[in-house]
Amino acid sequence: MKKLNVANRWNADLIDSYYSKWLKDSSQLDPNWQAFFEGFELASNGQAQKTNTDDFTGSVSPKKQARVIGAIYAYRSIGHTIANINPLLKEVPDNPRLSLDRLGLSQIDLDEEYDTGNYLGGVTMPLRELLDRLKKTYCGSIGVEYLHIQETKKRRWLQAKMEPDCNKPSFSREQQLRILRKIIEAEAFENFLHTRYVGQKRFSLEGGETLIACLDAIVEKSPEIGIDEIIMGMAHRGRLNVLANILGKSYEFIFQEFAENYVPHTIHGGGDVKYHLGYANTIRTALKKKIEIRLAANPSHLEAINPVVEGNVRAHQRLRGDTNRERVLPLLIHGDAAFAGQGIVTEVFNFSKLKGYRTGGTIHLVINNQIGFTTDPEDARSSRYCTDVAKIVEAPVFHVNGDDPLAVVMVAELAMDYRKVFSEDVVIDMYCYRKHGHNEADEPGFTHPLLYKKIARHPRISEILTKQLIDCEALTLDEAQKQKSTFQKILTDAFDSVKGNSKPNGTKINGKKFVGSTAEFQEPYHFNEPDTSVAVRQLKSIAKKLTQVPKDFKINPKVKRQLDQKWAVFKEGKAIDWAFAEALAFGTLMLEGTSIRLSGQDSERGTFSQRHAVLYDTETRNRYVPLLNLRKKQGLFCIYNSLLSEAAVLGFDFGYSIGNPNMLVLWEAQFGDFANGAQVIIDQFISSSESKWQRISSMVLLLPHGYEGQGPEHSSARLERFLQAGAEDNIQVCNVTTPAQYFHLLRRQMNRSFRKPLVVMAPKSLLRNKACTSPVSDFSSKRFECILDDTETLSNPQRLILCSGKVYYDLSAYRKTHQITNTAIIRIEQLYPLNVEELKRLLKKYSKIKKIIWCQEEPKNMGAWSYMMFAFDDLGINKKLHYVGRPAAASPAVGVLARHVKEQKTLVDKAFTL
Repeated sequence: MKKLNVANRWNADLIDSYYSKWLKDSSQLDPNWQAFFEGFELASNGQAQKTNTDDFTGSVSPKKQARVIGAIYAYRSIGHTIANINPLLKEVPDNPRLSLDRLGLSQIDLDEEYDTGNYLGGVTMPLRELLDRLKKTYCGSIGVEYLHIQETKKRRWLQAKMEPDCNKPSFSREQQLRILRKIIEAEAFENFLHTRYVGQKRFSLEGGETLIACLDAIVEKSPEIGIDEIIMGMAHRGRLNVLANILGKSYEFIFQEFAENYVPHTIHGGGDVKYHLGYANTIRTALKKKIEIRLAANPSHLEAINPVVEGNVRAHQRLRGDTNRERVLPLLIHGDAAFAGQGIVTEVFNFSKLKGYRTGGTIHLVINNQIGFTTDPEDARSSRYCTDVAKIVEAPVFHVNGDDPLAVVMVAELAMDYRKVFSEDVVIDMYCYRKHGHNEADEPGFTHPLLYKKIARHPRISEILTKQLIDCEALTLDEAQKQKSTFQKILTDAFDSVKGNSKPNGTKINGKKFVGSTAEFQEPYHFNEPDTSVAVRQLKSIAKKLTQVPKDFKINPKVKRQLDQKWAVFKEGKAIDWAFAEALAFGTLMLEGTSIRLSGQDSERGTFSQRHAVLYDTETRNRYVPLLNLRKKQGLFCIYNSLLSEAAVLGFDFGYSIGNPNMLVLWEAQFGDFANGAQVIIDQFISSSESKWQRISSMVLLLPHGYEGQGPEHSSARLERFLQAGAEDNIQVCNVTTPAQYFHLLRRQMNRSFRKPLVVMAPKSLLRNKACTSPVSDFSSKRFECILDDTETLSNPQRLILCSGKVYYDLSAYRKTHQITNTAIIRIEQLYPLNVEELKRLLKKYSKIKKIIWCQEEPKNMGAWSYMMFAFDDLGINKKLHYVGRPAAASPAVGVLARHVKEQKTLVDKAFTL
């Protein structure tokens, strides 16, 4: 059946026929029509309606009654279309579908009394009064979309909250004055910056200052409903105002950041502009209750912060033991154009209810400027509202007029209650305007002359609210003026204090170092490798647990053979493969108290059927996770098959890693090239967060990489991009060649006194390559080596091949087949940071060689060649480094297997014959 339309003359007969069907058997109708008529049972006090209209004894015909119920449904459904939510429109829009005529009613019916079905629990009232109440509830300063929610319980809850008081705010005088004070503080702060720092970018909140009152209400309510911590994400607009007037960052520090000679004291790197910076503080509410608030640092890629905040929230919930996900609130502040335009918003909504990513519901607050940079909504989206994407998770959406702060605050409190009860997302779409252009240096009149003439004439929000409060005798004009002058003095005093400091160097305010900063300190990167070996006895205990299942568990025979084989080779002390080495690394870390989170597409089994971290009973599909059953006291093991997303999932896991740096957090790409879809997270966060914002992370990226003839899309993880991003010891890029090296690499990640993101060019064909195994002794006696020297016995080597990753096995096999004894092969296991001293030492060992080769599988303009060429020049070695590999190419690899095989054979042969 087609989507339900509201009642009108053209479908009145249809409604009558459906109503007759509903009276006979409601199951004949689809759920939308059942909901449409469900109020009739209440209207008849639970007695069955008579289907014969001639026998109807009431004063109102069933047809009229049905149309009245249809009118209630219509206002609930589309009342928002004529709501007064746009502060820049003098006249509210009209929707003919809500006219009496289209509803199948007339003026004669207005004074008739009708049953209201489920409205107000089922009462009788004149149609005139009913329609008046519906208009006040759904067509005032608040327009609500919620009938897309399928669960009746949620719809009824919202109706019970909104309809009795017609969605009208009811605040005490003290609450009203607090709301006004927050508006005045927000306006005064912006005006002060505008006049004192003329022309400087600040992405002001002017036109949307109600945001501060809204956030203040959320903060004040949070402790009352059991929230201990709020983690926020937002873009640029209004950030300085939020930092000052919500998080309590000192005005002195903010003013100091505007000074021309301000030099911030960072750990290293270049820092970031002031309207990108984060902050954290613990504040007290008006009722003296403490709450922690954190604002995440944010790049210019606006909505990219969303998954990072969600992951950070999840980590903090874990640290607090908040398994119900109630005590830490994710609060995301969006711009309208970005909310509608950037796909990562949809991805975040999509994982909001998934077990590995849910955070108990997010409050989404849209600062609806009604414009992008210069782009109108009709050019920015196809949907009616910028918030329509939220309907994919059936989130209620409150469109509210930013010029009505009391309504905005009421909606904020309602949203918090909804989140508390249902643990799901809520969206507040605050319609406002942008007084200046995209930034203060922009001239919006170039492209929107009429709009900005209207904005220039528009009264300030504080003026509108002040008049409203004076009219209702909650405030006098003198009291309002006193509030403004008091706050103006606070700003002036702070400005004078900073102005008196002739050398604002950004390091101290009032004698306290790093006030206004969320800097995290750690020692510099070094190559003093920690002892990551594990005793054989411990390894054996873990290996046994990993290869056993409960007696009554019906395991897949193929998986059982794999487990039996792993246990057999372990007992022999040899041939530990890649996947088993990984499981041993996880197990040893967990027994040391380190918890592990691994997520990605098909990570439980592994894309290449190598991991089998989660086993399934073949008859019941019950799960068994060996790593969760090592012993009673151990770290957690959280592994999740993710949604088919890269950017949002990697962003979430990165956020988790900075929220809980003592947990090993890994994201696995299905194939290495899938990192392309997460590039914004890699560039804006993983590779630069420490330099920009002093945020540290031990995030691990597992990127299956290697040339096996699977075509351009499944060969390369774009190693060159990570090497190009490497600077200031910001990340680690490794392309290791043995299971033992991988074991020690993972253990090293959590056993050092500093944290750095780790990028691993993970293998594919090596997962089952019989040459790519390690003896148990390599796990119990060694540690990670950044560079692996040749272990073969060579006679007077004349040639040295440097390589990294899978190509080593092709080179080694070629050397063995051709019985070559004069060529050494050195493996660069960690490409960045490169252990230059170790490489120098090894090159000195081979000082008599005549030719040094860099061999790689990737094309010349990709892979590690350019990076190694420049690094080699800096070594001061009086020898040239020669390139062997594929020629430069536009695509990472060829698509025909035969051509791939020929290319691979050629480059391996050339490495020994060049």
